[in-house]
Amino acid sequence: MGKIVGIDLGTTNSLVAYVDAQTGEPRCIPGPSGSTLCPSVVSIDPDGSIIVGEPARRRLLIQPERSIYSVKRLMGRGPSDVQSELKLFPFRIDPASRNVIRVQLGDKVFTPPEISSFILRELKNWAESYFGETVDRAVITVPAYFNDAQRQATKDAGKLAGLEVLRLVNEPTAAALAYGLHEKRRGKVAVYDLGGGTFDISVLKLISTGEGDIYQVLSTNGDTHLGGDDIDNLLQAFVHEQILQHDQIDFSPHGELAQELRKVLIEIKHQLSETTTATLRFPLPNGNVFVREFTRGALEALIRPVVERTMAPVKQALADAQLKPSELDEVVLVGGTTRTPLIRRTVQEFFDRKPHTELNPDEVVALGAAVQANILDQGVKDMLLLDVTPLSLGIETYGGAVAKVIPRNSTIPASAQELYTTGVDNQTGIDIHVLQGERELAKDCRSLARFTLRVPPAPAGLPRIEVKFLIDANGILQVAAKDLRTGEQHTIEVQPSYGLNDADIERMLEESIEYAEQDFAERQVIEARTEAELILSATAKALANPQAAQLPVTERQKVDASVATLQEAVKGSDYKLIRRQIDELNRATEHLAEVLMSSAVQTALEGKKLAEV
Repeated sequence: MGKIVGIDLGTTNSLVAYVDAQTGEPRCIPGPSGSTLCPSVVSIDPDGSIIVGEPARRRLLIQPERSIYSVKRLMGRGPSDVQSELKLFPFRIDPASRNVIRVQLGDKVFTPPEISSFILRELKNWAESYFGETVDRAVITVPAYFNDAQRQATKDAGKLAGLEVLRLVNEPTAAALAYGLHEKRRGKVAVYDLGGGTFDISVLKLISTGEGDIYQVLSTNGDTHLGGDDIDNLLQAFVHEQILQHDQIDFSPHGELAQELRKVLIEIKHQLSETTTATLRFPLPNGNVFVREFTRGALEALIRPVVERTMAPVKQALADAQLKPSELDEVVLVGGTTRTPLIRRTVQEFFDRKPHTELNPDEVVALGAAVQANILDQGVKDMLLLDVTPLSLGIETYGGAVAKVIPRNSTIPASAQELYTTGVDNQTGIDIHVLQGERELAKDCRSLARFTLRVPPAPAGLPRIEVKFLIDANGILQVAAKDLRTGEQHTIEVQPSYGLNDADIERMLEESIEYAEQDFAERQVIEARTEAELILSATAKALANPQAAQLPVTERQKVDASVATLQEAVKGSDYKLIRRQIDELNRATEHLAEVLMSSAVQTALEGKKLAEV
């Protein structure tokens, strides 16, 4: 059996983590570039190769029609669910999409779980390179407010990536796990989690007992349609309008230009988290440069509606937990967007206490996932995680009403059963329509599944039908209906109506083997290029050192030739050639390294003599 990891599959960035066997501490695994953040961006080359992460993010600017970001917003959703998204993101939805969204990237079509699986497989590759062995199991985090369809889509993505998904853990709960271990704090904790595309608030109770620690979720709430992307979209729409008025340039035909502007505006947003002013300078196609001075105050006025939208779920979560803000012992901020000063002030004012920001908000969810993975792998007995279901589950009753079987914020795993009967004489079947949501009418809730239980004809009200709901630890539902008079029974593991069936999954798994080979080859090229860029940078710095003038002319010419050859090799995709040229440059610069080392030693000795004098 291979290694087990924890994965934060994020809207903006994704991470993979593990628990160090020696120290017992969770750690995030870096990728080829040294960063632990893998941008959740996927790009498809014209030859069909799949590019993931930082190289794909760079392609957003030059191949926007072949690239996609923020795919998490599309997980488990149908075409009708995302009409408002299409105005804000360059998603190209295949017109043939029906129950499940299919996204066009170049001349290929993919579902959101397929695209997410490419990100998961990239993280799997990072971990396998780090450990030097197979990684085949994972705990993956999801927003607490993900519904059944979105959770199932995430599990499907893991399966397509070659991972056995042992558990789906709610992101704020994972953050509380990491925070609880790090701070060794106990009591009632609110976790405010604002990421790139989703917002969650969870209220937990961290309890120490004689047998270990209990992490009990008291309530959860949120919005799977709210995040840092919305701030970026507001900023981009504002500047688009300014440019349209000032220069009469409409960005809609300029995909590459729009992506370049988005990148610059995100940098401006980050600057304004550290300083009070920032200047935007953006070259336009007509030769002009659009210049605008931004202040932190102006940005906060623009984004205040987004921040205020987060507070309604916060208030509801506290009401569900039957707590006042003053009764919370701690408040923890999670998600990169919480670096925004306005968000930190808003949370501090509401709870009347300074929120915790000690742990890296980008990494804390992945660290918690690694803790839960270790609990499952090692059978840890001194830590118990009691999560909740975020949305009520029920069935449609006569007249289109909803009878709730398991209310929201019920601790999972959970089961419940209710008795129902027929509403019409001589019915021969009962349609069981499983629903998820808080509304009173079936038409206003999300349909999860339908099936029919056969019953013998009888007067209305006579049959006794027991409907049993069982939610597993992943928050995924099984429903059983049984006629108590005849013993007739029907059980279904709810396959959410977002559209992927077993045949689709099987087909995608077969295709994923082909993509895995492409991914491996592409990864070798990326790693070779990264190493080449590092050595080229180091060589340029060494050649700029005055001591490099000591090199004989012929030797300097040899180094220059090796640099030029490696630079040319990096432009291609032959990783073996790149590595050969790296070795050649290493050999060519051996004497240069000796010269610089001798000079450094001599300078150090002279400095020591001066100090002694």
